Amino acid sequence: MLEINGLVKKYKDFTLNCSMKVERGCITGLVGENGAGKSTTFKAALGLINYDDGNIRLMGKVPSKLTESEKQKIGVTLAESGFSGYLKVKDIVPVMAAMYPDFDKERFMSLCHKFSIPKDKYIKEFSTGMKAKLKVLVAITHGAEFLLLDEPTTGLDVMAREGILNLFRVYMEEDENRSILISSHISTDLEGLCDDIYLIHEGRIILHEEMDTLLNGYGLIKADDVQYGKIDKEHILSVRRTPYGYDCLTDQRQYYRENYPDVVVENGSLDEVITMMTGGKSL
Repeated sequence: MLEINGLVKKYKDFTLNCSMKVERGCITGLVGENGAGKSTTFKAALGLINYDDGNIRLMGKVPSKLTESEKQKIGVTLAESGFSGYLKVKDIVPVMAAMYPDFDKERFMSLCHKFSIPKDKYIKEFSTGMKAKLKVLVAITHGAEFLLLDEPTTGLDVMAREGILNLFRVYMEEDENRSILISSHISTDLEGLCDDIYLIHEGRIILHEEMDTLLNGYGLIKADDVQYGKIDKEHILSVRRTPYGYDCLTDQRQYYRENYPDVVVENGSLDEVITMMTGGKSL
């Protein structure tokens, strides 16, 4: 659905340089701190900004070459996107129906009710969370095959976030050919949702892994100075000095559990992987 090869976008004090792929039928996550390059990647993928090098294929084509009917198969949420504050939800319905032949008015209004979005209130009076939910509902109710969702849960409380994430799961279950690229700086949103994950840091992809592999194989070794000196470093991805010794990120936690029974080896969460990959020292 999306293939980015050697994308380079240069700014005065920041350079994005990344490659990534979103397969059909998969949910792919792009995680990283604010300013890491997530939004720039999305804008480039959609043909909204020029870039300095590389190539992008969106649904098999250069983004600027997509036909109107092909563009209608894409659902998007961006931080800067949204409807005029002087519209009401009920005003959006005819606009969406005119733009998208497959817009599902009944489902849209039903979801607005479910997520407590009033139809007779001006959007300028909405909270940040209400605006975020509205953008997601607009993106998901016109029959899109591919959703590109940049920080779609920003501004939502825990319950609202879980409701929106479940909506994405239902969207995927309805059609096995659908795909999602979703970014977030909230790693727990992606941990239980995505098939695979890219970690972007300072404009570069520093990790790409299937989520099952990450959760089932990655671990955090906690070793004192003596233990650290003795353990095999072959499968250590990153190291961080601590008051008690070392934290070591590995993608082979079972190997260390079996061969170093006196060393603590914890399961690695996505949060811990991100922390170690961005804040530790690579070997």
